[in-house]
Amino acid sequence: MPLGEENQHEEFEQELLEVEQVLVALKERYNQVQADKFRHRELQQRFKQVRHSKLPEDKAQLKQIKQQLEVLELNLESQLFSWGSLKEPFWQAVRFGGLGVIIGWLLKSVVG
Repeated sequence: MPLGEENQHEEFEQELLEVEQVLVALKERYNQVQADKFRHRELQQRFKQVRHSKLPEDKAQLKQIKQQLEVLELNLESQLFSWGSLKEPFWQAVRFGGLGVIIGWLLKSVVG
């Protein structure tokens, strides 16, 4: 096998390994999201059952449920917004916004 083909083969194997790792991480994240959603629904149902109770132990449980719901909601929201998901749109906005400014300056200099 020529040296160039061997390098291409090694690069392909490395990229394939990276894709497999990303896929495993994505599957794990998906499973976590599903588990969090299920737990969130359970806690909401329990919250609805306990919220009108006057018993002290139910009030303590209600407070605990609220805290758990807040943590789960934060986890679910953070899954939607991560730097990885915002990185591409951010750089596109910077690039095209910069182009807009440059074109604006050029048009102003030509017209004015």
